[in-house]
Amino acid sequence: MLGFLKEWLFKDPNEKELERIQPIVDEINNLEPTVQKLSDTQLQAKTDEFKERLNNGESLDDLLPEAFAVVREASQRATKEGFRHYDVQLIGGIALHEGKIAEMKTGEGKTLAATLPAYLNALTGKGVHIVTVNDYLAERDSKWMGRIYEFLGLEVGVILEDMEIEARKEAYQADITYGTNNQFGFDYLRDNMAIDKDDLVQGGLNFAILDEVDSILIDEARTPLIISGPAEQSPALYYKFAKIVPRLKEDEDYEVDEKANNVTLTEEGIARVEDMLGVDNLYEDENLSLNHHLKQALHAHALMKRDHDYIVKNGEVHIVDEFTGRLMSGRRYGEGLHQAIEAKEGVKIQNETQTLASVTFQNYFRIYNKLSGMTGTAETEAEEFDEIYNLEVVVIPTNEPMIREDHDDLIYKTENGKFKAVIRDIVNRHKKGQPILVGTRSIEKSEELSRRLKKKNIPHKVLNAKYHEKEAEIIKNAGQQGSVTIATNMAGRGTDIVLGDGIKDKGGLYVTGTERHESRRIDNQLRGRSGRQGDPGASQFYVSLEDDLMRLFGSDKIGSIMDTLGFDEDQPIEHPLISRALENAQKKVESRNFDIRKQVLEYDNVMNQQRKIIYEQREQILYGEDLKESILGMITKLVDEMLEVYANQDIHPEEWDLEGLINYGRTLFLNEDDLTVEEVEGFGQGALKNKLLTIAKENYESREEEVGTEIMREIETIVMLKVVDQKWMDHLHAMDDLRQGIGLRAYGQRDPLVEYKQEAYQMFQNMVANIREDIVKYILRIELVSGEIAPRQRPTEVGRGEVPTAYDSVREQKEEKLSQAQHQSEDEEIKRQPIVKEEEPGRNDPCPCGSGEKYKRCCGR
Repeated sequence: MLGFLKEWLFKDPNEKELERIQPIVDEINNLEPTVQKLSDTQLQAKTDEFKERLNNGESLDDLLPEAFAVVREASQRATKEGFRHYDVQLIGGIALHEGKIAEMKTGEGKTLAATLPAYLNALTGKGVHIVTVNDYLAERDSKWMGRIYEFLGLEVGVILEDMEIEARKEAYQADITYGTNNQFGFDYLRDNMAIDKDDLVQGGLNFAILDEVDSILIDEARTPLIISGPAEQSPALYYKFAKIVPRLKEDEDYEVDEKANNVTLTEEGIARVEDMLGVDNLYEDENLSLNHHLKQALHAHALMKRDHDYIVKNGEVHIVDEFTGRLMSGRRYGEGLHQAIEAKEGVKIQNETQTLASVTFQNYFRIYNKLSGMTGTAETEAEEFDEIYNLEVVVIPTNEPMIREDHDDLIYKTENGKFKAVIRDIVNRHKKGQPILVGTRSIEKSEELSRRLKKKNIPHKVLNAKYHEKEAEIIKNAGQQGSVTIATNMAGRGTDIVLGDGIKDKGGLYVTGTERHESRRIDNQLRGRSGRQGDPGASQFYVSLEDDLMRLFGSDKIGSIMDTLGFDEDQPIEHPLISRALENAQKKVESRNFDIRKQVLEYDNVMNQQRKIIYEQREQILYGEDLKESILGMITKLVDEMLEVYANQDIHPEEWDLEGLINYGRTLFLNEDDLTVEEVEGFGQGALKNKLLTIAKENYESREEEVGTEIMREIETIVMLKVVDQKWMDHLHAMDDLRQGIGLRAYGQRDPLVEYKQEAYQMFQNMVANIREDIVKYILRIELVSGEIAPRQRPTEVGRGEVPTAYDSVREQKEEKLSQAQHQSEDEEIKRQPIVKEEEPGRNDPCPCGSGEKYKRCCGR
């Protein structure tokens, strides 16, 4: 007994988890003969039966064995390939249903495994989202796996980039919806910018299964989704600094810290830039814009590398995803960095943008009631998945034993020596007809390798961001005899490399890594392309002391050993200790990146709390929930705040500023002749409050009677949404400014995060107060005039993706219901005057209409 207890206590936790799941798998297998005897009609009827059992009190866990058995049988009948889920796919499906991450090696059938929990959870009628990393996979899988769901009577939808609003809405109403992480995230943001409930598409966020979960929740976690509109800034400064920065000298005028991805000016550099610009102090408040442009120009010049971080194509700068090697279509670096790169490359600078709405994938996917994911490589990031997302990683065994040979790394002194060895290896294996997949870190390196192979007359294909349109065809043929495929990072490709005839006898697919990536996961993904489903294969990584990882994180000791032993550039070191040293270097980088993502999340959590409040408020407005009561509540709150300022009960009544109180009230809800100082002299605070509330409510009721109840609700909806959106947008801009400068608080021995939380809270309270004030003011001061509602400027998305054309303007239904709402004071002295073109005010001048807004935000729109 004692021996058993010791064995159990010290057993690997993953083994324990697999042992716990195995009896469920056995139960599913025991049901298979019974389910096989059902006719198609009887099998399809199981869906309604399961739904009824759920309504009668059974849980999804109760239904799981039978539901999984039904899906397995339906798959064999509905798919043309006759897929039957392996036991390991059942294990993966159970882990996904339980809200965990299933690590399944490449070729083990993650796509099919996901059909099991997707079907089971769709029975609740609350929707299931299956999230992929590109439109191709979303569309392919929705059709491929959709046959199973549709056979069993469920509806399948897919969200694609250019879909119109009605098609999106229909897709989200399906039982199971496929789409990319970008599309799901942007639809969430767009729903929370909608001005009519008919524009809402996404619905509730119930259960999500993330394919390539590590790519979505880790690799892309540092960059938020952003919907933005154009900002009004000239590109001149970007071009100016693009000419200044190359004149500065590294290590003299500025220092580059590649580890921290940071560049800083020296004292000499600051003086030199000030001299070039003709300013006395670059860091004075009036020079903040110059400082910002200089910082981004330096970053673009010293740290952003063409054909590594980005490419220039058709006169535009396109970001290259460092983890997948793909172009990040439509994405732009934020805070002016993209414009700085455009200036550096001498291409046209695209318009500066202003954030309208944003969310990180970290916080978006944590909104779901249940979250799960699958990938071939998650175990190395298990700590982050657990700490950030509360997701446990379950490593699923392979269906067939893994027989791929993974050789120890070969380390060379120079990059040239390394590439010469790689070419020799490729030439030798190509002669035997063995297919070879060569992984590189960048476009630049892939093209360098391609040039060397051409000199050796080795036919090959190149797959990188410049040629990604040919991806499916290139990957499809990568396992054929004699094929040589050079590819930048293979993360998230979603396509298996199938071996051609006779390739197993030649040793299977041979994977060559020409450099170690910062992340072990990316190297593992490259290796994982070989040896699928028990196929033979081999992998070999080549490293040089000049590679970024070795140069920055660990080549000193190895370099000194090679020098001492007299190694030349063609002699490698190969030893398990060297491979472990490389892994340790990767762990350092992974740990640092985890800390960065964690810090991003800590700051975004502050915004997330505020985002939830604003989005909940917008939802209440859209659905017209007690709008009248909300307005009256705002009026009461405003009166309390007015009394706090002008007639505070802690001050003697003789010192109250009654004139100021009434004048302020006239900007909100009092008419000119509603109240005088003489009428309220001698009032106590309670009586004063009642008087103000009575008049305000009378004016409100009078306005409702004047325009009609239905129109009044429409006015309230439009005004409330307009004010909330404008104030929220301004708040996002202010929060960006706060975030950029908050790090300086550390120099004063203050915790920047604590300071950020405190200031963000106060800024949010001020914004809420301003929202309340403007809503009341505009609703009671609004005048309906003829004309149509101007279409809203179509926002653009920076960071990821583009906006579908369906979101270009305000709903036509709304245009028919209301004419344009324009702010107008009823005060006779400041009534609107026609604006003569010759006398048009400056953009930042007060608007002549008397709204109190700047001209650019009112009639100047």
